[in-house]
Amino acid sequence: MSARPTASAGVHAILVHGMGRTPVSMLLLARRLRAAGITPHLFAYSAAFERWLPCVERLRKFIAARAGEQRFIVVGHSLGCVLTRAVLPSLARAPELGVFLAPPTMASSYAIKLSRWRVFRLLTGEMGQLLARQEFMDSLPVPDIPLRVYAGIKGPRGSWMPFGDEPNDGILSVKEVQLGEIPVQLLPTIHTVIMNSRQVASDIVATVVTR
Repeated sequence: MSARPTASAGVHAILVHGMGRTPVSMLLLARRLRAAGITPHLFAYSAAFERWLPCVERLRKFIAARAGEQRFIVVGHSLGCVLTRAVLPSLARAPELGVFLAPPTMASSYAIKLSRWRVFRLLTGEMGQLLARQEFMDSLPVPDIPLRVYAGIKGPRGSWMPFGDEPNDGILSVKEVQLGEIPVQLLPTIHTVIMNSRQVASDIVATVVTR
């Protein structure tokens, strides 16, 4: 007897990792989605070696080639969310859901501080510099699709941190993740591993199943 298909079967998920990471960072989330019947596709890029606009265009082609006429969602982590916001208006079809994990939504305190360092500029390229520019962050469109936004709150607090005593994930404060009036789901985790939260995968599956 064949297995009964899940309600999420036939849904594709485009996973876009963060700056300084690789698709490997999204493998655990991809495995959990695949187990629920969602087909993951891992987009790879290098902030250090790619320019912003060519990378956005490459992401557009990646999504078009893999989503086709299928149901699909997009899941971004950190800079991956910024790339996703940039590419959404150019897609032939909008995803039915966007999931943003620790998305910088304003000029990052850390990026502003580190942008003065030559080593940071070399390691993060044009994209890292853009994260430190408020005018660039303000120019990104707010997605006109259903969104789930997550922020970690297990980062250290103190006067020595760029955001002081504000709740943060070690890289971004909760305030730096807020996107308009969209509710932010707070998770007991840090920036670099937020995608490994079981709640993220469970929420994605539950949301897709109900559509």
